[in-house]
Amino acid sequence: MPFDPAVIRASFAVVERRADHMAKYFYAHLFAGNPGVRAFFPAQMTEQRDRFFAALTQIVLRMENPEQLTGYLRALGRDHRKFQAAPEHYPAVGASLIAALRHFSGHSWTPEIEKAWTEAYTVIARTMTGAAAGVRPEVPAWWEAEVATRRRAAADIVVLTLMPMRPYPFVPGQYLTLSSPRVPKVWRPYSIANAPRSDGTLDVHVRRVPDGLLSTALVDDAAPGELLRLGPPLGDAVLDPHSRRPLLAVAAGTGWGQTRALLEQLAAGPADRDVTVVLAARSQAEQYDLPAVERLLARCARLRVLPTAPARGEGRADADAPVRDALARYGHWSGWDVHLSGPPGLAPSLTALLTELGADPALIRHDPAPVTFNRARPLTSSEWFLDQRDVPWINRTDLG
Repeated sequence: MPFDPAVIRASFAVVERRADHMAKYFYAHLFAGNPGVRAFFPAQMTEQRDRFFAALTQIVLRMENPEQLTGYLRALGRDHRKFQAAPEHYPAVGASLIAALRHFSGHSWTPEIEKAWTEAYTVIARTMTGAAAGVRPEVPAWWEAEVATRRRAAADIVVLTLMPMRPYPFVPGQYLTLSSPRVPKVWRPYSIANAPRSDGTLDVHVRRVPDGLLSTALVDDAAPGELLRLGPPLGDAVLDPHSRRPLLAVAAGTGWGQTRALLEQLAAGPADRDVTVVLAARSQAEQYDLPAVERLLARCARLRVLPTAPARGEGRADADAPVRDALARYGHWSGWDVHLSGPPGLAPSLTALLTELGADPALIRHDPAPVTFNRARPLTSSEWFLDQRDVPWINRTDLG
């Protein structure tokens, strides 16, 4: 690695104490020197500034592991195609980054630190632009898709059926990122909730997130006929095509969408695998899409579905206890493939439990999740570094 990670890490510890101010300075410097770049960003920049510093933190944390850093940067580079990031934009971003770091480092800034950051950013830009350039020319940066139908599945959940304007190739278990003109330049990840169909349509299950700009717009206002943008399919939490081992799937909340896609894929093939699905909800009233569950049970003779929810009167915080009880009660999971889908904290928690119950960690698949999933803005400077931030546009790509 041409730069010294220790120098980068030490200098970053100085500026992270003023993270919010640094992010504001970075964007002010970038837009002042490159006015045309402003159009690529959302009108409200508060969340964008948080994401910028969060991504920078993730990069610094991976500098001791070149393989992790490269994977992360390649994922960023490919994903930034949909933001219309081009190679000519990277020098301007680098100049503004160095300017912000220099300004907030004060007297601690030295020629050695500037050299290290300049070399590090050269690696960052080269890796990201190289990954973007490596995408096949026929693969668009995004797909236009029309909302074909909208179905209210629960009080705060809608199922949107989308019709991409061009073929959208994906594998069951993958997810996409989505943007709406109702909230321009804001992208969020959603699982694709079906196996490929002959008509090319896609389902996404959207739950309204408190204070969520895009989820609120989609749940409350999205209507048939309007156009959305879809980023390329992402993720590798797919079925092992060579495995005939029994399958355990744990789906919580709208994580059911990803699990449903896997079950539809299995239902279309030979019935040669035992499948157990633990279907978790925060309350019995929030078990949704049950007609689809019934149809899959009718199609798959070796499918067992175990719905779980807290007992009446218990709070949502107790929703994980029935899941853990069901996993402990209904099986020893040695030799099973395992798929986990749901809130970000689900996979780390259940991986530990399932390992205790005999599951092989190498056979457990799920979308990568951040160490924490904190949507609140930091109150103190130390939170920026110690409490790793959610980066919504990449929080399910390569965070491993």
